[in-house]
Amino acid sequence: MLSPFESHLMLRGLRTLSLRVERQCDNALQVAQFLQRHPAVAHVHYPGLTNHPSHELASKLMDHEQFGGLLSFELKDQSRAAVFDFINNLQLCISATSLGDVFTLVSYPPISSHRTLNAKELQDMGISEGCIRLSVGIEHADDIIKDLEQALNA
Repeated sequence: MLSPFESHLMLRGLRTLSLRVERQCDNALQVAQFLQRHPAVAHVHYPGLTNHPSHELASKLMDHEQFGGLLSFELKDQSRAAVFDFINNLQLCISATSLGDVFTLVSYPPISSHRTLNAKELQDMGISEGCIRLSVGIEHADDIIKDLEQALNA
């Protein structure tokens, strides 16, 4: 049972949910496009990108061409050290083990969501040592991109 105050907060949040999701999706597409062009990034996994293998299907299924706020990308330097350096150099984006907030969150699957898998299982699932998951938030897209760029360039 929710308390009256918790119910009030939930109702208040639901009133702006569609605006927040729209902003998150727009930001995620801009971030994915930026990452796709960055020389330190090997590959970006986001169905909103036209070169994604499921882009056509996602375009049919996703309402208003909104492809979600979650993406992953792989660094060219396929090492944990490179991932940790990248994450440690972020200033705006927050390192987290869970994803889904109004803030941009970053996680490293091999030690968070997929930590129980061995190296072979990770490989079979397409999760490389350089794989990073990003839950894009509702901050200004330029601010998110600038933070990612400075961390990738560091």
